[in-house]
Amino acid sequence: MPANAILQEARKLHKESDSLDALSERYAPIVEALLILSGSVRNSATLLEVLVALKMRAAPGLDSASN
Repeated sequence: MPANAILQEARKLHKESDSLDALSERYAPIVEALLILSGSVRNSATLLEVLVALKMRAAPGLDSASN
């Protein structure tokens, strides 16, 4: 089902955002840039989840992508 594939990609984006957050703790000179990128990736994941919820919510068997 396409919705589940989209939600799986959203999960991946959430994990990538977490990775960028972790990197920001180790690389002080670029901490601000990493946090901005992390937030953008996380927002993209959330938008995918909202898209699925709004456009495909009637479809049974959707898994939540939220952590």
